[in-house]
Amino acid sequence: MEIRSRGATAAFAAVIISSLLLTPLVATAAMADESNCTRSCGNITIPYPFGVEPGCYHAAGFNLTCNNHEKPPKLFLGDGTVEVLEILVPQGKVRISSRRVALNFGFANATVNGTWGIGLPHGGPYVLSESAMNRLVVVGCGVKVDLRAGDQDFLLSSCTAVCPNVNLRPQGGGTIGSVVQGRAGNCSGIGCCDTNIALGYSAYNLRGSQYSDNLVYYNLSTSAYITDGVFSYSQDMLNGNNVPEALPATLEWIIRNSTCPTNASVPECRSANSSCQNSASGPDYEHPFRGYVCSCSDGYQGNPYIVGGCQDIDECRSEIYPCYADCKNTAGSYICTCPSGYTGNASVPNGCKDIDECKNQEAYSCYGICQNLPGSFNCQCPDGTYGNTSIKGGCVTIKKSFTGLSIGLGVGGGTSILLLAFGGPYIIHKVKLQKMKRLKQKNFKQNHGLLLQQLISHNTDIGERMIIPLGDIKKATNNFDTARVIGGGGHGVVFKGILDLHVVAIKKSKIVVQREINEFINEVAVLSQVNHRNVVKLLGCCLETEVPLLVYEFISNGTLCHHLHVEGPISLSWDHRMRIATEVAKALSYLHSSASMPIFHRDIKSSNILLDDALTAKVSDFGASRYIPIDRIGVTTTVQGTMGYLDPMYYYTGRLTDKSDVFSFGVLLVELLTRKKPYVYRSVDDDGLVSHFVSLLTAGKLIDIIDPQVMEEKNGEIQEVATLAAMCTQLKGEDRPTMREVEMALESLLVKKRQVPYSGSLMKNGGDKTTAHYMSTNQDTEQASRQYTMEEEMLLSASYPR
Repeated sequence: MEIRSRGATAAFAAVIISSLLLTPLVATAAMADESNCTRSCGNITIPYPFGVEPGCYHAAGFNLTCNNHEKPPKLFLGDGTVEVLEILVPQGKVRISSRRVALNFGFANATVNGTWGIGLPHGGPYVLSESAMNRLVVVGCGVKVDLRAGDQDFLLSSCTAVCPNVNLRPQGGGTIGSVVQGRAGNCSGIGCCDTNIALGYSAYNLRGSQYSDNLVYYNLSTSAYITDGVFSYSQDMLNGNNVPEALPATLEWIIRNSTCPTNASVPECRSANSSCQNSASGPDYEHPFRGYVCSCSDGYQGNPYIVGGCQDIDECRSEIYPCYADCKNTAGSYICTCPSGYTGNASVPNGCKDIDECKNQEAYSCYGICQNLPGSFNCQCPDGTYGNTSIKGGCVTIKKSFTGLSIGLGVGGGTSILLLAFGGPYIIHKVKLQKMKRLKQKNFKQNHGLLLQQLISHNTDIGERMIIPLGDIKKATNNFDTARVIGGGGHGVVFKGILDLHVVAIKKSKIVVQREINEFINEVAVLSQVNHRNVVKLLGCCLETEVPLLVYEFISNGTLCHHLHVEGPISLSWDHRMRIATEVAKALSYLHSSASMPIFHRDIKSSNILLDDALTAKVSDFGASRYIPIDRIGVTTTVQGTMGYLDPMYYYTGRLTDKSDVFSFGVLLVELLTRKKPYVYRSVDDDGLVSHFVSLLTAGKLIDIIDPQVMEEKNGEIQEVATLAAMCTQLKGEDRPTMREVEMALESLLVKKRQVPYSGSLMKNGGDKTTAHYMSTNQDTEQASRQYTMEEEMLLSASYPR
């Protein structure tokens, strides 16, 4: 709403919050037939306890309105006052479209009042979320806006936006000279300011005060927002142009305005694996807004408000849960143990160690000669004895008595023994060859070799070169000689070998995994066609073993993680980091947009970026990748990736899109800027690396976390790269740029870096935070590709657990 004032000090306007009266929050007696309930509006899913028709939602306040006259249809709270953008039932949150509050001043030194609310009265189920980084953003010149809440008009936050006048007349005058309106990008306090909102209420009062600077009056537009998103400021907003009418904000809700009973059992929590959780949202001291919500029990996920809504999480099918040995899923949990014959910690890479049973033979019932084997042991009687080695005295001496019968049998069988002595090795050799041949054929069929041959017959670009015989692999690795091992981890071992006079790396998995074997063979066919200078080349595979063997080109200079996180103050230069980031962006853009079928990597991280001798980046480890048909926008998959780099929306929904790789790439940019490891970093407030980085960027304190080496090199594109990283790591995938746009932005920065020297610096607390319009560049970036040589490889991917 908009309120105008024409006095030096206007009376403070009373808050008008309620335009909709709600009945008490009482659960409906019974749900209507779900077949008659609308469960989607446009592209938004409507889960219970929300609904459109009477009887399809929990109680008053959870009723929604779907406006089908809009194209596409739009969803609103209640009777249609506030647009709904997203409903997050497991988190107890709703994202809404938060409308702009216009504060128009009639003259200098005026005070104007406005309100922000959700159109529902106190005591309703919604308040502004305290955990979603909601902020007050003000666009204006010479204006201070106070955010107040509660019937006592508590002052919660204050934001001041100035426009310094650098050319005033000596005596003050009355005209404006040269006004600094701030640079485009994040709010810096000049032309635009923002501040955090610590306490959540259902409505707020906004008191705007305009003041003069030496009798200079700024007759410019003033707008205020409450939003949880990244605000991009531009100077023309001060003249009322390109002003967003609404920005996203996040609300929290409760299911009932009371506390959980002692046994945490309430009728609203319908799922068998759910419970009541007290919520302390919204400390409104005049109208206490404390109640409870439902949540799934540990080890379960889904919707706790419907029968069967909380489903068991299969931890063994997701690499988010650390298990590097034998995993068994249980109801609400999982069991991770070392295989038989091993002991140790199965939750860490290489944590299971072989048990040397021969060091304590009696404990393993071995009373003969003991030979230790990987995961087992062999126990046999000494020479000249025979019998049962598992009991004491079980081995007895062979009696050397020659009776007449023995002599007769010996003479009679001598000829047969002589024939067997000469012909036996030949017969045994033939039997072994037949056995090995049958085993190879069985493994080839089990690994869907026929399917791969069929794919080859339909695609001559793959060719017979993709299927490599086991004999060639053994020859290349000297029969898998342990001296040829160059890397290893929880998933397999990597051997270095020479195949067709070229150095290659051969990856051999440790664990037999038959699920999704069809998709694996299709991935081999698709990845064999990927030909980009910044993607490690898959050369072929062998299907004649129990677990398929993969052959890659050999990359000799380690991983980006190894080069970036070396001990000491000096690491990769900022120029190298910028170039490597651009090369990785090119590779991902190629996989998403230019490959014959789009490929999503799903596990972008510094340990999966290999570097050759010239420090050229090579994206590796496609074990978690998926190719996606062009006509499918999002595909639901088993969640895979690395914590710290994993897209939160993919983690919660399981829907894989190209924006999941964009999020992981944004985390990689933060890692390059800060030289901190995303999967271990925690701030003093226990925030992760990305959230802490974005909060410092928003507060203008980027220098507190940037790598000191990068600061010393004094390059001007640090702020632009930081803003690009923040855009890539936005919560909603739709708000992130595509990898093509990211590639163009980084290319534009490299071109500008070569052409325009930078003489500025990043300053703590209110320094220049210029952000380039990187997403608007019209310069096309050429996709570079080359035929791979076979002399380099992705050896270290197996050394880092996914």
